Amino acid sequence: MPRGELRVYLGAAPGVGKTYAMLEEAQRRAARGTDVVIGLVETHGRPHTAAMVGDLELVPRRVLTHRGVEFTELDLDGVLARRPEVVVVDELAHTNVPGSRHDKRWQDVRELLDAGITVLTTVNVQHLESLNDVVARITGTTQRETVPDAVVRAAEQVELVDMTPEALRRRMAHGNVYGPDRIDAALGNYFRVGNLTALRELALLWLADTVDDQLGAYRAQQGISDTWEARERVVVALTGGPEGDTLIRRAARIAARGRGADLLAVHVARSDGLAGADPARLARQRVLVEGLGGTYHQVLGADVPAALLDFARGVNATQLVLGASRRGRFAQLFSRGVGVTTTALSGPIDVHLVTHPEAGRGRRAATTPAALSRRRRLLGFALAALGMPALTLALRTLPDLTLTNDILLFLAGVVGVALVGGLWPALVAALGGSLLLNWFFTPPYRTLTIAEADNLLALGVFVGVAVAVSWVVDVAARRTREAARASADAQTLATVAGGVLRGERPLPALLDRLRETFALRAVSVLELVAEARGRPDRARDRAAWRVVASVGDAPAGSPDAGETAVPVDDTLTVVLSGRRLEAADRRVVEAFAAQAAVALRQERLAVAAAAAGPLAEADRMRTALLAAVSHDLRTPLASAKAAVSSLRSPDVEFDADDREELLATADESLDRLGRLVANLLDMSRLQAGALGVTATAIGLEDVVPRALDELGPAAADVGTDLPADLPAAWADPGLLERVLVNVVANALRHSPPGRPPTIAASAHAGQVELRVVDTGPGIPADQWEHVFLPFQRLGDRDNQTGVGLGLALSRGLVEAMGGTITPETTPGGGLTMVLRLPAAGPPGRPGPPEAEEPHGPPEAEERHGPQAQREPEGPQE
Repeated sequence: MPRGELRVYLGAAPGVGKTYAMLEEAQRRAARGTDVVIGLVETHGRPHTAAMVGDLELVPRRVLTHRGVEFTELDLDGVLARRPEVVVVDELAHTNVPGSRHDKRWQDVRELLDAGITVLTTVNVQHLESLNDVVARITGTTQRETVPDAVVRAAEQVELVDMTPEALRRRMAHGNVYGPDRIDAALGNYFRVGNLTALRELALLWLADTVDDQLGAYRAQQGISDTWEARERVVVALTGGPEGDTLIRRAARIAARGRGADLLAVHVARSDGLAGADPARLARQRVLVEGLGGTYHQVLGADVPAALLDFARGVNATQLVLGASRRGRFAQLFSRGVGVTTTALSGPIDVHLVTHPEAGRGRRAATTPAALSRRRRLLGFALAALGMPALTLALRTLPDLTLTNDILLFLAGVVGVALVGGLWPALVAALGGSLLLNWFFTPPYRTLTIAEADNLLALGVFVGVAVAVSWVVDVAARRTREAARASADAQTLATVAGGVLRGERPLPALLDRLRETFALRAVSVLELVAEARGRPDRARDRAAWRVVASVGDAPAGSPDAGETAVPVDDTLTVVLSGRRLEAADRRVVEAFAAQAAVALRQERLAVAAAAAGPLAEADRMRTALLAAVSHDLRTPLASAKAAVSSLRSPDVEFDADDREELLATADESLDRLGRLVANLLDMSRLQAGALGVTATAIGLEDVVPRALDELGPAAADVGTDLPADLPAAWADPGLLERVLVNVVANALRHSPPGRPPTIAASAHAGQVELRVVDTGPGIPADQWEHVFLPFQRLGDRDNQTGVGLGLALSRGLVEAMGGTITPETTPGGGLTMVLRLPAAGPPGRPGPPEAEEPHGPPEAEERHGPQAQREPEGPQE
């Protein structure tokens, strides 16, 4: 059975028209004769969307009961039994009600696709798993319902339903998205122009990446290697030379000219694995590339032009940036060089040859240690000086040997010298051996004259073979040494990297591992103070440097105070103390120094982020406060204004009942406004630590009834269980009553009909415990702390229940009285709020705990008396 196709309508935010566009497509297919049904569509009360459903067949939803509340979900079995050609399933990221076959709606969709049914669905960019945290940082709202990106990327078609932020806000203002009671809060919070612009860009970029992946898959399937200039990609080739910084910045400028262009840096490493480029310089250049928004890549290849072009074609690059050759003119006569060869073979890829200060100066050969030790070289010279004459004396005693045999024996001697001492002793042995052969064994003897051409050829071959063998032996020894050194460097780098990855703080871990690896006494990172930057004369002053990180004993405080100083950039230097390193070790240390600079920057960014966190939180709180208060202040003000304006109007005559009703409305609205302002002031006092509390011994049997009376008829059915032997609690009576009003009101709001909450009290370990138990939908455990955040509610569908201060204020008041308030899961479903307060003593003998004393000014009791009760407003379950 062929698998069904998935078509996803992607939007940047609610209200852009995803569901409408999906239904339009369903109507078009139905008009063409396709069997289309609607499995599930959420119109959210939008008349235009509801009208688009038209006469399409609806598969009845499945009704599920969870914790006493009925919910409707997609009837997966009903759709499978109906087996249409196309089914419409809205909101792909939706989480199903417990009891459904699958946890997520996208899993239902996957089963429909496996059954051969084509699915039309919708999803917003904030519900994509990879962007969930990004959207949360932008909007301040965390979406708990997400869908894996792979599910959407696997769709045969992803269509972006786009709308400008201004147009969407106009739709919102006209009431085409939310009801009138939610418009102001939505426009001031999630639907701000900046938020919508950022979400729109995220949607466009995500879709562009998806289209790019699809294009890459198509090119791979069709075997297309030619460059398709669908998107600008600039590749810059790095050799590890000093010109790399210039090339990177030039490539970044080229990429910046094309909006959305990608910058990629690539280094072609030698395929033999031996050290070639400077690792420290490459590390610094990698940091520069990533700082400019690009990515760094490294590939292996013996043929550099071919490897570069293979990489560029593989990433569908449009432009390739190379540096002008550093080789001298003489060297360019024998080889065209990487730049010219790459340009000739590049095809449709544009190649930029960028000049730089190092061009034409020739490659500076790295200073490499001798292939063999000094002792072995001296031994080789001694063997050449003594062995060749000794071999001559030995051969003089064997007169029957021919010249050919003599040459072979001398050649064996040269090979032996090469094995012992390397190239130069072998060359000395070859030159001396050729002279000895000519003098003693080539007619005419004891002269340097060679009579026969065959002998001349034999001696020439001997010298050539001796030199070649010496060269091969020396190169082999050098390569062996380089390979051993490269292996040791790689092992050291791996060890240091592992130590850093396992450490909690990368910079100290890196420096400590570096100190242990090279047996140093101390390692320090020095930074040039701001006053000395750009002034070479001040850089030598010890006072111009400060230690930003160090490990070990007595770290150096200036570059001159240590044995080895490794500059990282114009302002940072890593100083090693304890012993002077070899030149070969310095290259590895330079690589570590570059990483140390990266680690230092990351630590500083982390510190800056931590410092900015409270500011961002304050800004978020301020934004939420303004948005919520603008809505909640406006409602009572509008009601009071309308009532007073009606009473003052000369055009209408009101009877006594009407006047009484209008006055009651104005009075109630102003009371609500006063309670809101008082809550805000008390929250500000709590956060500033200026709220006065007068604690005294009080029985809960006195406070609980007053709190229920404050809630009015809604709390008439609330059950109470207050034992007669319950000790008094140590609390402020007015504050405790306000806490109970807020908590019980929250429980009432979410209790199902016919199942009111209950209040139960008990005493444990010197504490009085009060439980407010409801059997509503409850709150996930990972969201318990969120309900105590001011100006927050769980979900985004309730903008009518206050500014979200109730539970936040309750926690602050309880903690100010020395108690705690924590949520728990009600057995069987629901939420239980547990208030714990210090016990004041047994009934009839109240008294403060020994460790507690009343605090707060005397006038606080009057201020927090019953007349100052507040309306409960807080986060919802």
